[in-house]
Amino acid sequence: MVVPVFRASVASFHPLFDSLCTRLSTNSSLPKNSRLLPFASSELNPVQSRGGEDAFFVSCYNGGVIAVADGVSGWAEQNVDPSLFSRELMANASYFVEDVEVNYDPQILIQKAHAATSSVGSATVIVAMLERNGILKVASVGDCGLRIIRKGQITFSSSPQEHYFDCPYQLSSEAVGQTYLDAMVTTVELIEGDTIVMGSDGLFDNVFDHEIVSMTTRFIDVSEALANLARSHSTDSNFDSPYTMEARAKGFDVPMWKKILGMKLKGGKLDDITVIVSQVVNSHAVSIS
Repeated sequence: MVVPVFRASVASFHPLFDSLCTRLSTNSSLPKNSRLLPFASSELNPVQSRGGEDAFFVSCYNGGVIAVADGVSGWAEQNVDPSLFSRELMANASYFVEDVEVNYDPQILIQKAHAATSSVGSATVIVAMLERNGILKVASVGDCGLRIIRKGQITFSSSPQEHYFDCPYQLSSEAVGQTYLDAMVTTVELIEGDTIVMGSDGLFDNVFDHEIVSMTTRFIDVSEALANLARSHSTDSNFDSPYTMEARAKGFDVPMWKKILGMKLKGGKLDDITVIVSQVVNSHAVSIS
């Protein structure tokens, strides 16, 4: 029997801050025939002086676990570091990933990680857990996203949760935020060779799905290629990005006089960018070292 597991690569880019995104993994012993292989990671150079709200972790437990959290930058206006909440949330998720009460359920993992997070702030989050029977379980709150690619086609896309445009659902230190009960929960059956692309909204606001598919076939280090592409698009004022296309669809656009001149709202969205690219592999073909 083929027992599917992840192997993963990670890339992240913080356009506004000088610190590294949290990198976490569990140090537990591996179950038989199960391994997640992080085979590359990279950090792109920051270009300004703030940011760094994204955090993530990968774990080799069971078939593999990947997760991304995006701290809400608005907290900086209240003199709160937005990165602290997302980093602690991911640290707690990494700690609880093997917890008996979690029972390998991403929604319960979000619950326990959130309950244990004491930092002030809020974050969007997505967690995906691969069972050794090939079932991927996904739970997400907000607009971090996930795509599954099979034979050059996207077979699954997560859906963002928003109160209104550019205001996603979020876990928070405050009672007004969402909880694990608000998470969108999905299960998807995977096969060997499937590619999973997970990222913060900095990826999906700046890169179209067809570009994501193209990158998976053209580059060895897909995560870094996608992060570089998202970074390039985010700083391009003439790029008609997924973000500005959605903004126009929601009624946001340039003033009427600019429309008369044939102009429209365009440009990428400058943001933190975190990308995790994982591939489902046959664990019997993976050497343990």
